[in-house]
Amino acid sequence: EQKSKYARAKLISITKQSKSRVEPQCQHFGLCGGCDLQMLDLEKQIQFKKQKITDLFSRSFSTQKITDKMSAAELPWEKTIESSPWHYRRKARIGVQFDKKAHATIGFRQKLTNQLASIKSCPVLVEPLNVIFPLLKKLLLQLTVKSAIGHIEVIQADIIEKSKQESRQKDNQVVIVVRQLKPMNETDIGLWQSYALQHHWHVIIDDGNKQLPLVSNMAGKSTVLSYELTDRSKVYFSSSDFIQINHQVNTAMINQALVWLNLSASENVLDLFCGLGNFSLALAQHAKCVVGVEGVQGMVDKAIQNAHINGLDNCQFYQTDLNSDWLTESWAKEHKFDKVLLDPARAGAEQAVLQVAELAIPSVLYVSCDPATLARDSAILISKGYK
Repeated sequence: EQKSKYARAKLISITKQSKSRVEPQCQHFGLCGGCDLQMLDLEKQIQFKKQKITDLFSRSFSTQKITDKMSAAELPWEKTIESSPWHYRRKARIGVQFDKKAHATIGFRQKLTNQLASIKSCPVLVEPLNVIFPLLKKLLLQLTVKSAIGHIEVIQADIIEKSKQESRQKDNQVVIVVRQLKPMNETDIGLWQSYALQHHWHVIIDDGNKQLPLVSNMAGKSTVLSYELTDRSKVYFSSSDFIQINHQVNTAMINQALVWLNLSASENVLDLFCGLGNFSLALAQHAKCVVGVEGVQGMVDKAIQNAHINGLDNCQFYQTDLNSDWLTESWAKEHKFDKVLLDPARAGAEQAVLQVAELAIPSVLYVSCDPATLARDSAILISKGYK
């Protein structure tokens, strides 16, 4: 298939196998659209990704007319942050599709289509989430209200169960969020409760307007989710919030950020796209002041709450659209920032880095989940005088 800037092909057969080819561990690899590189040796995967980043940087430098072209050897590579290649993902959305007879397919989207691949297990998910698919399918077959579920989200998290009488914390629990399209009857509520009790699940029902624990009305309980950072501080979140899906890598990223920023107790730090305070809480342990800025007010409210719960009084959080002109905002005018950390979504931080450069913040640390926008934004910073 020929596109304007690329061609798309389908593998028909392998005439000569590469020495770097390995047997994919997942039985659904090739059909499921979740993973692309399981057939490649892990070390070669890292090399492939490095080369991709190098190519993207080269193109972005050309777009910005930067003469200092970087080769793979010249990019300042640090030691790769890695975790186990299997059983690392702590949060996933499982699709549910029903046929005309209300039989459910449970799994992830197939490649290049909206149709689901029926999944039996996923070695990328943490245990026991990796083998939850057959249990969910068996449960759905028994429900009396048919074709009533849009999707199911699975999360591994520490939880605090609160009631009027007590508060109990449990670590590494399985949380299941059910997107319920039709009201549940007592039979189906009882079925979910039975499975939850048997498999130690904490079930949350999402009716499209609110999320409530399955047993909240009956037992007066609420469930609070959290995960722990290396300094023992806690990040509290709700099931609909974005969190880093690899806990081990997230911890390593935070520790590496602290090393690179090398903060002192006299420095002010700006944390853009701060979310729940994932980086802010750690930065605040070492800096004079941390100003976190996020586009979603609900996340800002939770970041404020997280700082308060963790006893941090040197954090300030603000809601601002970081894709707009924010230099006139009070938090941007009232502080002289020594360092800035950015952790944007895949769309990157084009407008933000332009304004960071205008503020002339001396040190910039950019955490990225998309190499294309990282290369684009890095080229902008370098064109403005950063090295």
